[in-house]
Amino acid sequence: MRGRFISLEGGEGAGKSTQVKRLAAFLRSRGLDVVETREPGGSPGAEAIRRLLLEGTDERWTPEGEALLFAAARADHVARTIRPALARGAWVLCDRFLDSSLAYQGGAGGLGAEAIRKLHAVGSGGFLPDRTLLMELLPAAAAERLALRDAEGSDRIGGRGETYHAGVASAFAALADAEPDRFRRIDASGSAEQVTQRLIRAIEDLL
Repeated sequence: MRGRFISLEGGEGAGKSTQVKRLAAFLRSRGLDVVETREPGGSPGAEAIRRLLLEGTDERWTPEGEALLFAAARADHVARTIRPALARGAWVLCDRFLDSSLAYQGGAGGLGAEAIRKLHAVGSGGFLPDRTLLMELLPAAAAERLALRDAEGSDRIGGRGETYHAGVASAFAALADAEPDRFRRIDASGSAEQVTQRLIRAIEDLL
């Protein structure tokens, strides 16, 4: 039986990494084989590219170079981690996937969705999640969480300014509006347990 591929998306501070772990624990309690992964990363080659992408100054890569690196990392991740897990019947929970590239590099970065989708078509055959959970949080609440989390500072993408991240949020909302069958918009405010329950309700029909 084929597994399910679920991506968690959203801006900085939305709580995706925490909720991947919590949602995985719930699914395992139902007896499912679950793989937790992330982007950029999730395979040895993609983790090497992750370091190139997230370390250094903001000017290290042009928007085009950044998009190409993300697409290359995703191609390796899909081929070596995600597809094999799904083939054996596992559920794959991914902290970010294509929609982050569409929102960050395509939207806020100005490259446009068409360019990002072309790269994804070449690198990953246009592969998409069964369900995308978009975690949405007001900017003030996100900033408060980031202040607690990032005592050592943000990475080169997370550390960009408010205008950039407002563009990311706007692009995510447009993506969700355009694909209501795949997306579920999740209120990421409140306690971790409250958010987990919202996420569970958003995938119950797939169980």
